[in-house]
Amino acid sequence: MKRTILGYLTLSLAIGFPSKGAAEKERTLFIAFAMTKAQESSSIPTDSGIYLRSEKEDSWHRIGPVIQSMNSLAVDPSAPATMFMACGNGIVRSKDGGETWRMVTGWRESDFLKIAIDPENGDNIYGTSVWGFHLSRDGGESWTSANKGLNEKYCRTIIVDHRNPRRLVLGTGDGIYESRNDGGSWTRVRSSPESAILRMDRSLNNPDLWIAGSEGEGVYLSTNDGKSWRPVAETLSEANVYGVSLHPEKENRMAAGGWSQGLWVSNDVGNSWEDRSSGLPSQNVTAVVFDENHPDRLWVSTFEEGSYYTDDDGKTWKDGDLNGAYVFDLDFVTSAKE
Repeated sequence: MKRTILGYLTLSLAIGFPSKGAAEKERTLFIAFAMTKAQESSSIPTDSGIYLRSEKEDSWHRIGPVIQSMNSLAVDPSAPATMFMACGNGIVRSKDGGETWRMVTGWRESDFLKIAIDPENGDNIYGTSVWGFHLSRDGGESWTSANKGLNEKYCRTIIVDHRNPRRLVLGTGDGIYESRNDGGSWTRVRSSPESAILRMDRSLNNPDLWIAGSEGEGVYLSTNDGKSWRPVAETLSEANVYGVSLHPEKENRMAAGGWSQGLWVSNDVGNSWEDRSSGLPSQNVTAVVFDENHPDRLWVSTFEEGSYYTDDDGKTWKDGDLNGAYVFDLDFVTSAKE
């Protein structure tokens, strides 16, 4: 376990840009999954969990405890040794770079799907769950439900606005909601989808550009910092889109994938889309992300048939391992190299 965590340097969530004199930073890909295809008579999926990918070794290494339904990872940007994992039975935290972990939620909180942390104040932690939105004001020591204004408590994804950390953008079972008071109350964005939001992403190059994948309503795009949304990718207009990603450098390029839909890519800010699924073993896509270490590399996870990546816009695909996995999250955290 020590080799897994400490060998990868200290982790911190990448929000904003390093200040003058800050440590050099490297991006690390993580994946959260359950090994459902390989699962046999066992209550705990021993080959599942959250893994980091080593660029040097070109392989995956587990971090954290073995808990059923490990759904996502977040790191405190103000205290890089502090990490949080969203799990089926709550939230676990490490304050020592991953050497030890403990559950920080109680029996009333469960089925967490995503965690976000205030980039300016690490005491503010936000968690989305099947049962609603939860927040902590003391670094994860205590948690409170905060669903004022939400019509649907199911929440799958959240993004903290790094330009204004009091602003939170939340994906729920009833579309996209926004809070301007640290999650104290919520207002629905009227032009967003009316169904569940399965994934959101915000451009690193252009913070006004957002993308969202929905349940049964396809892909939506915002070009005005999430104030209004419009449907794109007509082919996917009725699809369950589990994965969306914006290129870290080229704002015109984006990708989306969904159940029975394969992978689609746009190179003109969502105006037209092309199927890039040829060569993938399954059309059931559960996660998509552009590689921030290799900007033209695109990762795709297929249901129980492995994760793959392409360096040539989907013309060819390479096996990224983890055959049999049902991937819940595929994203990046930052390694701070002193």
